[in-house]
Amino acid sequence: MENKFAVAALSALAFETRLRAVQLLASVGEEGIPAGQLAERLGVQQNTMSDHLRALSQAEIVTTERRSRSVIYRVNPSMVADLAKFLEERCTPGSQAA
Repeated sequence: MENKFAVAALSALAFETRLRAVQLLASVGEEGIPAGQLAERLGVQQNTMSDHLRALSQAEIVTTERRSRSVIYRVNPSMVADLAKFLEERCTPGSQAA
C-alpha cells in the first residue's frame, strides 16, 4: 500500500461515526446493510450518513451494491487488512522507512 492510499483510508476513518459504521458492517459480514438501516442503527440522519458512506466508499473501505431502490454497504476486508498490514510493517518500531 502506498502512503497516499493509507492517508485516504485513515482520513476516512478519522470520524467516530465512520468508524462505528465500519465496525457495524464488519459485524454483519457479507450480508451488508442498506444505507437507511445503517443510519437508523447508528442514530444518524440519512443525509449525514450518506456523506460518511461516500467518504468510506471513495477510500475503498466499504463497497456498495445497488439492490432495487436500496444501496447495500459492506466492509471491504481486503482494504482493512491491507491498511492494518501497512501500519504494522511501516509504522512500528524497527519497520522499514518510508
